[in-house]
Amino acid sequence: MLILRVVGVLLVLGTGGSILLWVLTGNRRYRAWAWKIFRVGLVFLLVVMSLFALERVLVPMI
Repeated sequence: MLILRVVGVLLVLGTGGSILLWVLTGNRRYRAWAWKIFRVGLVFLLVVMSLFALERVLVPMI
């Protein structure tokens, strides 16, 4: 669980930092990075939630 929290914090910091840099500089590259980091975060969230759901289904079978 600690690793999940660290990854989540890094994703939030990366996205927030990229958006802040985009606002300060106006460089569209930072906005693109923020969008990419956000999409990676969503995929990561879906994978983790799917694993939790799979665990809930499979554990009662054992």
